[in-house]
Amino acid sequence: MYNVIPPEYWLYLATGIVAGLLSGMFGVGGGTIIVAIISTVFVQLGFAPAHIMHIAIGTSLATIALTSMSSAKAHHRQRNVDWLVVARIAPAIIVGALLGSVLAAKLHSFWLSLIFAIFVLVIATQLLLKNSSNINQNNNLARGIAPHQNKYLITAGLIIGGFSSLVGIGGGALSVPYLMANKWNMRQAIGTSAAIGFPISLAGTLGYIFNGLHVANLPAASVGFIYIPALIGISFSSMLMAPYGARLAQKLPIPKLRKLFALLLYLVGFNMLWHLY
Repeated sequence: MYNVIPPEYWLYLATGIVAGLLSGMFGVGGGTIIVAIISTVFVQLGFAPAHIMHIAIGTSLATIALTSMSSAKAHHRQRNVDWLVVARIAPAIIVGALLGSVLAAKLHSFWLSLIFAIFVLVIATQLLLKNSSNINQNNNLARGIAPHQNKYLITAGLIIGGFSSLVGIGGGALSVPYLMANKWNMRQAIGTSAAIGFPISLAGTLGYIFNGLHVANLPAASVGFIYIPALIGISFSSMLMAPYGARLAQKLPIPKLRKLFALLLYLVGFNMLWHLY
């Protein structure tokens, strides 16, 4: 069986395992790992350089659309999802994600790679510097401004959706800090972020499909900027692992894991910058 399945498919499965665990544990990171790995695979497969990042980002969003459902369900069982916030921010998220996909389609792969690399390095720094003092709080909402009452909710949704669609992530890198800035504890922020990832990734996926339908020199097994073999392999394993990541978030020493994950992101970001120049 191993000899029948192309090596790239095993890599897609492994990518999904890592991405599923990370998204479940941190509410952030799955998309960054997916884009970093499959963009490298696409180079080796000889995809058109001008479209590699478009395909990697579009495919990442498509996998997150499936993974986020599994992750959100697991966090919902832990009572860490505020569905009122999800419902109220979703319309702005969708509009932002669609606009982000339109912008991405107009950018050359070089600029998308540069934006992605800088974004990864910023997130790595954020993970290292983030104050983790509220990780061990209980699951009750801390006193402060409830996120769904924040007057900047629509603006936040547009920004989170637009930038997430531009770099191929589920939005956790932006939505988790936003929720925590409104004095939520990290577990609730991660759980609600996982649910927010669904409208982001779904709208972004549709945008990347539509904007890539009439683009020349795309791989045969693609629909717009979505590469189907990678979508299937990554989605299958990440959907299985996301619930385990959510459970691990309740048990493992998250501060130490965040530091290790940050170091991994630094390697990813600097490696991409190195290959650009």
